[in-house]
Amino acid sequence: MRKFFGTDGIRGKVGAGKMTPELALKLGWAAGRVLSRSGTKKVIIGKDTRISGYLFESAMEAGLSAAGLNVMLMGPMPTPAVAYLTRTFRAEAGVVISASHNPYYDNGIKFFSTDGSKLDDEVELEIERELDKPLACVESHLLGKVSRIDDAPGRYIEYCKGNFPADQTLHGLKIVVDCAHGATYHIAPNVFRELGAEVIAIGDKPDGLNINHEVGATSMAKIRKTVIDEGADLGIALDGDGDRIMMVNRHGKVIDGDEILYILACDAQSRGVLRGGVVGTLMSNLGLDLALQELDIPFARSNVGDRYVMTMMKEKGWRIGGENSGHILNLDHGTTGDGIVAGILVLAAMRRRNATLEELTEGIKMLPQVLVNVRFEGAHNPLESEAVLAAKGEVEALLGERGRVLLRKSGTEPLIRVMVEGDVEADVTKHANYIADAVRNLV
Repeated sequence: MRKFFGTDGIRGKVGAGKMTPELALKLGWAAGRVLSRSGTKKVIIGKDTRISGYLFESAMEAGLSAAGLNVMLMGPMPTPAVAYLTRTFRAEAGVVISASHNPYYDNGIKFFSTDGSKLDDEVELEIERELDKPLACVESHLLGKVSRIDDAPGRYIEYCKGNFPADQTLHGLKIVVDCAHGATYHIAPNVFRELGAEVIAIGDKPDGLNINHEVGATSMAKIRKTVIDEGADLGIALDGDGDRIMMVNRHGKVIDGDEILYILACDAQSRGVLRGGVVGTLMSNLGLDLALQELDIPFARSNVGDRYVMTMMKEKGWRIGGENSGHILNLDHGTTGDGIVAGILVLAAMRRRNATLEELTEGIKMLPQVLVNVRFEGAHNPLESEAVLAAKGEVEALLGERGRVLLRKSGTEPLIRVMVEGDVEADVTKHANYIADAVRNLV
């Protein structure tokens, strides 16, 4: 059983529970002891723009140094940039200090292995075992040193641009780019401008407290309005750490992760480079499944969480997978979810087919899907409650084969997620709220 690590590292409210400076110090030391075995003695640290990043960066730096590892600081950089530079610098590991799409008062710590992939479960458990030991410090002459990677933004911008066809340009496209006041604020607008697009940047003025606040991939109202008001061709919304993407077409319609997966799968199939099929999750819309069936593209569902998508992709030998929330994985273009790169791949598909974003999504019809989040911190497990299970059974009987119900605990927040999918949106909303009320009645 994990004591600290969740589905995406360690995350929580700053100063409470797991996310304290004391734990960050000890975590840096423990991780340093486990991850210092391949010989380079280098660890890269990146962070997003929330104010507590300074605190946890310093604590992690001290812990890693005490374990004898040299630290290379990147400052605010997207999560996939840390994965990429960990790989290119041949570092022992990469550390990301971020709570992704959460509000500024949360933060988190996650790790990448030397090849830029997320740590295996066993490695995380080994770090947890080290956390139970008393902290010790190496001899002074063995302490790790600290340096800064000053050209990290430029390196990553060039990497992102390298995923766009060299014989193509974005000239003539007007794009709204929403950086969520997060780690992509100085990266994403430059990437798309340098590829030739006219860029209108929003959510690009972080102040340490405004990350994800009414902007970004989890709050689409502002980018939808901006796309319409500016007469833009499309919008690209990223989350606080840049590993998720949602898009908006010129009419203001949101294009989610499922539709992006459909576009990428169609493009890969048309070019003869689709290896196998597509991995989604239990939350993926039934419309994606049906649309891929029409193209004879296999589809499989993993548990929710990009690490589980990645595991299934590797097991099957497939290259494309992701979540409807916007985590998009393409193993031909990276080792982890990358919002900027996913956007570039969609734009490349548009250019190859000389098509608009609306035209690329004509072949997929999304079924109404309603997600209700219920905050739950009680002692009982609502997913085992007779009342909740009875409500779920009633709804499933009403939906029949044209709908789905999914109840699950969030891996990053104290929430129960109630998802209902079916043909009629009003009915789906009513059913989701009915089950959610059964959960609330347990609190």
